[in-house]
Amino acid sequence: MGFRRAPRIPAWRKLALTTWDTPSNPAAYGVLDLDCERALDWAARVREASGEKVTLTHVVGKAAAIAIASSPEANGFASFGRLMLRETVDVFFQVAFFDRERQKADEGERETRRDANLAGAKIVRTDEKNVVDIARELRERAEAIRGKRKDPTVKAAKLMGGLPGPFRSTVARFSSFLSFDLGWNLNSIGIPFDPFGSCMVTNVGVFGIEMAWAPLVPYARTPMCITLGAIRTAPTVVGNQIVPRKRVSIGVAFDHRVMDGYHAGVMSRRFQEIFADPDDALGNPAQWTSPTSSANAPTSTSSGDAPP
Repeated sequence: MGFRRAPRIPAWRKLALTTWDTPSNPAAYGVLDLDCERALDWAARVREASGEKVTLTHVVGKAAAIAIASSPEANGFASFGRLMLRETVDVFFQVAFFDRERQKADEGERETRRDANLAGAKIVRTDEKNVVDIARELRERAEAIRGKRKDPTVKAAKLMGGLPGPFRSTVARFSSFLSFDLGWNLNSIGIPFDPFGSCMVTNVGVFGIEMAWAPLVPYARTPMCITLGAIRTAPTVVGNQIVPRKRVSIGVAFDHRVMDGYHAGVMSRRFQEIFADPDDALGNPAQWTSPTSSANAPTSTSSGDAPP
């Protein structure tokens, strides 16, 4: 079913697996405050070369997937005191969209208000795909969600949303138990198998939030949540000088039953290496050049990012 039991784990990991119950909060938190000038420039060059709207969100998701792949023993979840490992690195990107428009009268003027909603899409084997393919797949999934077409996320959300309030949490947790603890595939009843994967990425910066942490959702069994804050200009030491540079804060919440500071350090170093030199880590943007890409490439926004 895509999972295997970790054969050998250290004593501390065994203790951690049985210290916290699922309803408890085993989350640990960290933050990376990074110079993102080179990452933004790289994303802009990929947009121009490919015509696909590659943003910093896609770069973060790809970098997170590579970082997780560098520490595969952290790509898992707790189940009955065992550490179960995923076979693939899959990243769930949250997508903000507006599901309907309302109009109201106010002193003779009409005001349009859009109701924001959240959904998302899991990109399977994110570490093995290039950023352009990730952006394209996520765009197509987002369009399906916005267009109310058949999508596993929308189908599952409608299923859970149709339940009476008191039963939703119970059904979600029971479904998690059947899927992760017993290994049942519930696709036939509209519940995607392992829907959130190895990591969840959400861009809170599009709402003007510079720094945030996302909670670990108990029934998701996802060991890591990453939040991308708003891009800002801040003093930065470059060489022996202090200069204004674009910076971004990335909040990370991780499941301490699955990983600890060592794993966080390994993944953090790999993540920062990618941000520092995306041309080397992710490839030269020129490789995605197509005859019509320059003409079709979207213009970049002032913040360097936008919702997928």
